[in-house]
Amino acid sequence: MMNRRLGSTDLKIAPLVLGGNVFGWTADKTASFAVLDAFVAGGGTMIDTADMYSSWVDGHEGGESETMIGDWLRTSGRRDDVLIATKVGMLPGEGGEKLQPARIAAAAEASLKRLGTDRIDLYYAHQDDDTVPQEAVLEAFGKLVDAGKVRVIGASNFHAARLKSAVDAAKASDLPRYHVLQPEYNLVSRDKFEGELQDYCVTENIGVLPYYGLASGFLTGKYRTPDDLGASVRGGGMRDLLDGKGKAVLEAMDAVVSDTAASHAQVALAWLLAQPGITAPIASATSARQIEDLLPAMTLELSDEHLSALTLAGA
Repeated sequence: MMNRRLGSTDLKIAPLVLGGNVFGWTADKTASFAVLDAFVAGGGTMIDTADMYSSWVDGHEGGESETMIGDWLRTSGRRDDVLIATKVGMLPGEGGEKLQPARIAAAAEASLKRLGTDRIDLYYAHQDDDTVPQEAVLEAFGKLVDAGKVRVIGASNFHAARLKSAVDAAKASDLPRYHVLQPEYNLVSRDKFEGELQDYCVTENIGVLPYYGLASGFLTGKYRTPDDLGASVRGGGMRDLLDGKGKAVLEAMDAVVSDTAASHAQVALAWLLAQPGITAPIASATSARQIEDLLPAMTLELSDEHLSALTLAGA
């Protein structure tokens, strides 16, 4: 397995990023530690989280995932073996909200404390904030970079025009630029990335780490009928996929699985890895067994015929 360079940065990562949104939510401490151990043992290198995970759960305030990862880093002693990505911009708190400069500074300190580390390898603007000049946002990130608290910055959920204007502002004012984009992108959700945004990332050598690589579990093949929707806490969001192009995509995946003996999850992630501009998809897991199913995707190469069939089904 070859690690991939992340855009034009000096970071190199394995071609699969572990999503940390489940830690402290649907994965307790024992399960979270088992997943993290299995991911690193299998060659994984980057763990993705955010300050707002899992604030959507009753009784949670956000930061639960970072805290869990921090506990694992201390217990395992693996800090220098992994890269940590986290985000700011959705959880209000000290310093304000969204991407206000004071909020970025305060949120970074809080994330560093929860993670128990002195650096964030990849720090994202979790969402765009058009109420703050982009130069001011980049200056705030730049102070963190200059202080050695952040290595690389990225953007999540940015449209093409705003990503371009941010990169242009960075170049014009000699500020740190976004080297990474994290969009929603998978076989059944393609319109938010394909086209202008994807083309721009390829042209500017912006590394792309798409989230929802498995469409919240839909692309594992476990949701086939309305009766399956109660299989997990995420099942309720699958109805639209079943009513839309989801069935056609699953049928195309079934054929590839039959030909390759790979799992549905592996096929979904391998398709992403074959798309222009993609460095590594993000996928989460709640057990070591699930991680063991995901890891082979890093080396699975689908044929042109299989890739074409999947692409057509999800068009």
